[in-house]
Amino acid sequence: MKISEARQCYSAQIKAYREQQTALAKQKQELEAKINMTPDGKNIYAEEAAVLELTRKAVEEKQNEYRDYMEKLTEQWAAVSNMVSAEQQGEAMAEYTEDLGKIMEVARRIMKGGIVPPADEKKLLDYSPEMYQAAKNIGALAKKKEKEEYESLWDEEKKGAEAMEDPTAVADNTEAFAAGPDIVDVADVVAAAAEGME
Repeated sequence: MKISEARQCYSAQIKAYREQQTALAKQKQELEAKINMTPDGKNIYAEEAAVLELTRKAVEEKQNEYRDYMEKLTEQWAAVSNMVSAEQQGEAMAEYTEDLGKIMEVARRIMKGGIVPPADEKKLLDYSPEMYQAAKNIGALAKKKEKEEYESLWDEEKKGAEAMEDPTAVADNTEAFAAGPDIVDVADVVAAAAEGME
């Protein structure tokens, strides 16, 4: 099961169990009120109170089981997402460093009086207009009879750069680390707890 599917499934379970906990807490308050208003109420309602307490504990135990699994799923999801983000940041930094080296080489070529492709000149100009102007001024002073003509330092194929994967989507589509606890309807847990008292 994928993490996103598991998180959705177990979130629904936790919500259902939380709602049941709220209903049981209300029943407990009502029962306590009946016990306090009835002479010898503790003895009269002892069995009902015991069933209610067992039910509350059974629901809480199952809810905690789901919650623990969800915490582990969330940790796995965050780890995968962070790993993908870190990889992408590393790739972006490497690409930036490579481009910076190319920009410096374009500036050096212009300073030597060479002829570089217009696209390469534009990259230098976009990076630093001051550096571009300085390179052009120095290049104009270069005393070369024949100016060397250079090819572009950037590959044309990089123009259609591939889109980066969304780290959250990658994390959502990762397989869950383990199968989760059995999905048990909250009504079945309540019924089982009541049967245990009979």
